Amino acid sequence: MVVLHGGPGAPGSAAGLARALGDKFSVLEPLQRGSGIVPLTVAQHVEDLAAIAPTGSAIVGHSWGAMLGLSFAASFPDRVSSLALVGCGTYDEECRAQFRSRLDALMDDVTRSRLETLKFRAAMDVDPEVRVAIMRQCGDLTMSVEAYELIDSVDDPSDAVQYDGGANAETWNDVLRLQREGLEPQCFSRISCPVLMLHGYVDPHPGAATSHGKKNMPDIRFS
Repeated sequence: MVVLHGGPGAPGSAAGLARALGDKFSVLEPLQRGSGIVPLTVAQHVEDLAAIAPTGSAIVGHSWGAMLGLSFAASFPDRVSSLALVGCGTYDEECRAQFRSRLDALMDDVTRSRLETLKFRAAMDVDPEVRVAIMRQCGDLTMSVEAYELIDSVDDPSDAVQYDGGANAETWNDVLRLQREGLEPQCFSRISCPVLMLHGYVDPHPGAATSHGKKNMPDIRFS
């Protein structure tokens, strides 16, 4: 089994899920490539995953990781036995607007104010390391709002891998490019394995809107 973390640029964020599944399965939780010399594209992440994922893998992806799982299964349909999409990311502006609205509705005034303050500090601070630390706080705060019962990613916070804002921006820009050019989710028609989409009651990701009525999306069982 391969567990794919979200973000993009949040390596290790699915470590708690991988650890829980590891009680019954042999699990890989790869840390996706960070920003650097190699430009980060969806194709690059797919290529990296192809280098380590065993043939016949069951893939579990969270948020962006779910999207990467779909991209990988479309590129290598014979190498994936099944896909589980947890809080899958979005494939059009309407779904993204739904996500933002639903996320905002889950916040109280204190949480909303704290998130806005963190984002402002991240935008204004000139120290890259401080910005990274602040953006990680933003991510942790958002995840605490999205989750009903959050699984800790690591036992010791000092073991956490730093959030990579460059990886997030590069990868997400390519995600949006593929959507604008009509390449994703259209290519997902090549996916042949069973696909299960899991969205919790408080999950702001619009799972039903993403899985239903999208041309060329695979036959997804929604739960």
